Amino acid sequence: MQRKERFKEFIDYFTANQPEAETELHYSNPYELLVAVILSAQCTDKRINMVTPALFKDFPTAEHLATSDFDELFTYIKSVSYPNNKTKHLLGMAKMLVEEFDSEVPDDVKTLQKLPGVGRKTANVIASVIYNQPTMAVDTHVFRVSKRLGLVNQNLKTPLDVEKNLVKNLPDEYIARAHHWLILHGRYVCLARSPKCESCNLTHFCRFFEKNYA
Repeated sequence: MQRKERFKEFIDYFTANQPEAETELHYSNPYELLVAVILSAQCTDKRINMVTPALFKDFPTAEHLATSDFDELFTYIKSVSYPNNKTKHLLGMAKMLVEEFDSEVPDDVKTLQKLPGVGRKTANVIASVIYNQPTMAVDTHVFRVSKRLGLVNQNLKTPLDVEKNLVKNLPDEYIARAHHWLILHGRYVCLARSPKCESCNLTHFCRFFEKNYA
């Protein structure tokens, strides 16, 4: 099957079966999503959703967060991965957001990456989820699933390479949703160590399935 056909099958399936896919992180405004995504690096959304209610209650805005200090903030997020670095990142992000951006979360990827703790993946998530821009955040799930399905070349080495290939081949109107389709499929079906091929509805165009089971 040609790559163009795989993309068509991918889009057709998910638009029919999961048309409104969205992030599983809990948030109510751009500031909260930015905090949650920074915290979610190498950590589960489930864990982050356990931590953020108290954090958002006591630090409801960037201004509130910017007035905190390391020892205070650390107690809220000590159960997540890399809490020391993330505490520093959140404090730095909040202060920059207040001082340089009037507490408004920027809407473009390049500017977002100026904020402490915000790499390209996080910036793409914010631009996509909040501002509905055609950006593709590539985490481990997107990297793995897009290769297994055959949407991108198997020899691509970096998340940026995969991002560029996906954006190139997906129509703009599907890119934001495709990010979530790939993440959720990787989280619940196409697992890293033991993919659930027996219950997967994508095997008819999946390169991994063709190679290993067909």
